[in-house]
This record gives sequence, structure tokens and C-alpha cells, in this order.
Amino acid sequence: MAFEAVLLRRSSGATALEVPVGLKEYRADGGYEGLEKALSVGPEEVIEEVKASGLRGRGGAGFPAAVKWSFIPKSDNKPKYLVCNADESEPGTFKDRLLIETDPHQLIEGCAICCYAVGAHTCYIYIRGEYVRQAEILETAIRQAYDAGVLGDSVLKSGFKLDMRVHRGAGAYICGEETGMLESLEGRRGQPRVKPPFPAIVGAFGAPTVINNVETLCNVPHIMTRGADWFSEIGTDERNTGPKLYCISGHVERPGVYEFPIGVTLNGLLEAAGGVLGGRPLKAFIPGGASAPILSAEQSHVPMDFDSLAKAGSMLGSAAVVVMDDTTCLVRAVYRLAKFFAHESCGQCTPCREGTNWSQMVLGRIESGNGRPEDPELLLRMTGNMSGTALCALSDACVGPVRSLVQNFRPEIEEHITSGRCPLPYRSVFGKTAGTGH
Repeated sequence: MAFEAVLLRRSSGATALEVPVGLKEYRADGGYEGLEKALSVGPEEVIEEVKASGLRGRGGAGFPAAVKWSFIPKSDNKPKYLVCNADESEPGTFKDRLLIETDPHQLIEGCAICCYAVGAHTCYIYIRGEYVRQAEILETAIRQAYDAGVLGDSVLKSGFKLDMRVHRGAGAYICGEETGMLESLEGRRGQPRVKPPFPAIVGAFGAPTVINNVETLCNVPHIMTRGADWFSEIGTDERNTGPKLYCISGHVERPGVYEFPIGVTLNGLLEAAGGVLGGRPLKAFIPGGASAPILSAEQSHVPMDFDSLAKAGSMLGSAAVVVMDDTTCLVRAVYRLAKFFAHESCGQCTPCREGTNWSQMVLGRIESGNGRPEDPELLLRMTGNMSGTALCALSDACVGPVRSLVQNFRPEIEEHITSGRCPLPYRSVFGKTAGTGH
């Protein structure tokens, strides 16, 4: 699949991780021209341009970005905020980290355009606590932007005032959920809120708030400089447009972040990443991060966009692709995912608090050789009770891999139960084998 230009990763390279792009280099490469254009055409025109591009949120849900912006009340006298979600905590996901490390001004520009479009004069970039170096890079870039008049009392001498701050989290997965993130931003325990009201009406500090992911906002400057028509011509159809960053890890020769038009297949991504590690057969893959249902090797031809993956029974999510070869024990893999979700549940909702824990325990006993014949149906009943019954999507995140394991790979579960042990060896991504069973 041809792609004429690398956009979001334009500043990454052999030395990029050592030297993030500074303001001077960014402007020499056309940086902040999108912001200048936005300031010259007016907020409504900016929203319409982004809407026409078809840009959908790159954080997981895929909600149209400009539609979210348009929900912000025009006549409300309260202050308005933009909160950039840089709490990249989904296992297998590391694209936002790359964007921040290599090209922080791209994110700052995207944030500034969004703030101008919705009338927000304060932007918070909420970054996960483990991203210490990335937070420092952002803070340095923001200082550069203030010194150059890109931020402050008059953005690029336009009269539009904008302040931007980095807020560091403390390492909780639940704070990636937008209302849990707002609670943390305000100094409280990161627990999801009851919705409605939605953040667009009652968000940060009780005021209207837009929440967008890092990658989403990094697309905005390119839309403003090249136009909505250019952006909308990239991708599979009018609902799935633009470039997309895919993280690929697991049993693959060259793990990393690859940029393609949205809708590349796993086969195309594997070709770019050097294929399955050691040339082994592909068994299964997760297309969109830990919370995405697992697909089989036979589905590697499915376009990895929002709608095609949904039809295939999974989701694009954060586009964190985890490749698993024929030596992978899927029961063990899903057990580890369930253990992660059980650990990260905030415990506020009973179906999530109990369901994630029970999923972990049932999968653990199957993997250890103590599974029962009724366990597959038990897992289906449990996940049925967990789905759509909590305040946020963490419960459903656990449902995705667990339910897909039973539905798509049931014979492997039954083999564990009938043989009384795990039939597959443990093999790390480095190729070391460590016995069978437990």
C-alpha cells in the first residue's frame, strides 16, 4: 500500500530519540503554519474543515473529532478547557510516546488549533507518570513556545490568549478513561464519573471540556495546511480517513511504530515489520491493544480500520498490534491480560471489580491444569454480565480478549481441560523455550 509522505512521524529517525525537534527546526519544516491559517479563518471554519476531513479519534473509540468539538457550548460564560490525553497505558501501545519524544511542537500546534476552534484559553496535557523523559521534553517545548509568542497572552500576535500546562499522572490505567482523568486532574482519586453529563458540558472543574488523544491532535495541523480533501482521500472510505500509526510487537522481526494509510492489513504491516519472528506460522493477533478481541491468522487480510475490524468482531482501539506465533498459549496470554485488568480496576463498579478478578481466577486454573468442563460456558456467562454494566469501558476491555478466546479458540481451552495441563511450551519473544505445563 503506497503512501506518498510520512506525516506524523516526519521528524523521527536514527537520532530523533536523542534530540527532539526544537522550535527553530519545526518552524523551518512548516511548523505552526496550520495554526497561522486557523487564526486567519475563524473558529467555525476550523471546525468545519476538520469535520470535512473525516478525522476520527485515535485514542480508541474512534469518535469524530470535530463533532466532539462542536458539542462545546458557544454561549456558556464558563471557561472552556482542552485536556490532551497522553496517558498512554494500553498494553502494546507506544505511538504517542514516539510523537512526544520526536516532535513535541506538532502536538502543541494541534492543541493550540483545537483550543482556538472551541474557545478554550487553557490546555492541560495529562501524561502518564512513567513518561518522565517525555514530560520533560514537552515542558521544554512549551517553554520555547511561550518565549517565541506561540503561547501566552497573544498567540502569534492574534490577540488569542492560550496557556498550556503538563500534568503528570501517577501510573493508573484507569486515568486513561476520560472522566477518571478529569478526576485525577482535579486532585481526586482517578475514578470514572457517571455520564451524563458529558465532559463537553461538565468537564474539568465543572466547565465545558474537549478531550482528545495525542495522535488525534497531531493530525490537525496537517489538515489545516493541506486541506480536508487531501486528508479524506487517504484511507479506505469516507468513514476511515487519514494516516494512522500502528504499533506492532510480540513475535515479529522488527517491532516498532509504522505509519500507513488507515486500513492497512496485518499482512501489509507484517511485510513492513519483517514478518513473524523466525519465520514461524502466525497463530493469532490482537489488532487494537489489550482490550481488543483476538483474531485468528485467517483474518490477517482484514483492513485495520474502525469499521472493518468491528465487522470482523474486534476493534481498532489504539492500533496496538500484538502478533502471536504457533507456539503461543492463548489461554496463558489472555490470563495475563485478565490479571492486568483485575489489577487496574478502580473497584468502583461491582461487575468490573468482581468480573475481572473471576476472569483471572478461572483462566488461571485452566492454565495450571485444574480447569473444569463447564469453564468455557462459565466464562461466557461472566463476560455477558460484565459487558455494558459499568461506568466506564474497563470491564468491557477485559471482556474483549476473554470472550474472543472462548469463541475463536475454544478447542485450545478444552485441550487444557482434558489433558490437565498446558500443552504448549513457554517461549519468549527472544526464542527461549522453558518447558511445558506448570
